[in-house]
Amino acid sequence: MPELPEIEVTRRGIAPYLTGRRISGVTVREPRLRWRVNASARSLKGLSVRGVGRRGKYLLIDCGAGHLIVHLGMSGSLRVLPRGTPPGKHDHFDLEFGDKLLRLHDPRRFGAVLWHTGSVAQHRLLASLGIEPLSREFDARNLHALTRGSRVAIKQLLMDGKRIVGVGNIYASESLFQAGIHPRMRAQRLSLARCAQLVAEIKSTLRAAIRAGGSSLRDYSGATGELGCFQMHYFVYGRDGMKCLRCGTLIRRTVQGQRSTYFCPVCQR
Repeated sequence: MPELPEIEVTRRGIAPYLTGRRISGVTVREPRLRWRVNASARSLKGLSVRGVGRRGKYLLIDCGAGHLIVHLGMSGSLRVLPRGTPPGKHDHFDLEFGDKLLRLHDPRRFGAVLWHTGSVAQHRLLASLGIEPLSREFDARNLHALTRGSRVAIKQLLMDGKRIVGVGNIYASESLFQAGIHPRMRAQRLSLARCAQLVAEIKSTLRAAIRAGGSSLRDYSGATGELGCFQMHYFVYGRDGMKCLRCGTLIRRTVQGQRSTYFCPVCQR
């Protein structure tokens, strides 16, 4: 599933092609995505894009009169293509901008394209989202406050979108390794100092992934078809049974909340 770095890379990739451009056409080939494409999304023709934002894993295309909220689901991608490019089997939605188009490709149809007027922050999908991990608000004191009284494992807390939004499974595992924190440690056991270290490593890991174009493990590619390469820099994710790059101990895999977690039993305490 595309996580925060992949969504941010996509945002940066499509923004130059959309911002300031007038929508010249809308095509909905398959409205039955995770939530049905609402009929008003078809009436965007003639509106101009003011900018492209992001909240967690949601892309927010600001059209002045409202926002088009786009989620890539488990296997979706957005591509900028020449207008007139023939659609493939799983190309469900197009926005046209003169000689270019923005196309949603989503084989599993778990993505979303929703038109919303009014305050986008109050949309039902966005209103309850937690702190953005790359924001100034996400600091040691706020993470420490979130962990107080929490008996859940720190890995699961990091992936709770109502507390911290968008870190995702891959980057939670990698950040915990870099911070030397065992993924099963109860969140409430983290000291303020260890929270400070973890915040720094989360930000560093996410920024490094964005610079690398994200991780291309299955279906993900960027806005112009380029693949991410951060998977070449993993320390633990997907490396179970392989030697830790720091201490040589075999990386282990466990399951938390039905998701695979990878860690080094020596480097992470």
